[in-house]
Amino acid sequence: MPWYYAIAERDHDIQNPTSAEKIRLMGESLRLGPETRVLDIASGKSGPAIVLASSFGCRITCVERYEGFVSEARERVKEADLGELIEVVESDGSEFPLEPESWDAALCLGATFVWDDLDGTLSALVPAVRSGGHVVVGEPYWRRSPPVGTDPMGYVSLSETAAKFERHGLALIGVISSSIDDCILKPW
Repeated sequence: MPWYYAIAERDHDIQNPTSAEKIRLMGESLRLGPETRVLDIASGKSGPAIVLASSFGCRITCVERYEGFVSEARERVKEADLGELIEVVESDGSEFPLEPESWDAALCLGATFVWDDLDGTLSALVPAVRSGGHVVVGEPYWRRSPPVGTDPMGYVSLSETAAKFERHGLALIGVISSSIDDCILKPW
């Protein structure tokens, strides 16, 4: 049986409900530049990496487990002439070696399943980022309480999500929320 995301995300350039504009806004907030080293776990077809590398000149290592996304990512990086800035590694993110304090920023956009949940993801990524660096996680949250009897699927409110970051020693510097428009398939 095919992997769920290989079907659900097959036609998306950026595998998460976001946009190139919001990815650039994130890069500006993180003050990315040519000296910056970024890790992108579960990077899909490397859509965010292409936006960030072309906009800020940062170096990015993309880690993706699905072979189909890896080959498409490598082709897209080559077409964008960003091979000197973006490396695409085929690996399950949970098995990728995370050396302590090796990255200026670590991203896991919409893929906290790699380490089971948000807490597991933060536990894995926080030590890998240098002091003063950034951990960026795309995570759903409930804008209002779910209806009684609904499975919240482990997601909580935005304030409870922010508290999880703080418990992991991170200072929240911003939130970029997806909108309904971000969920609609469109070319970038």
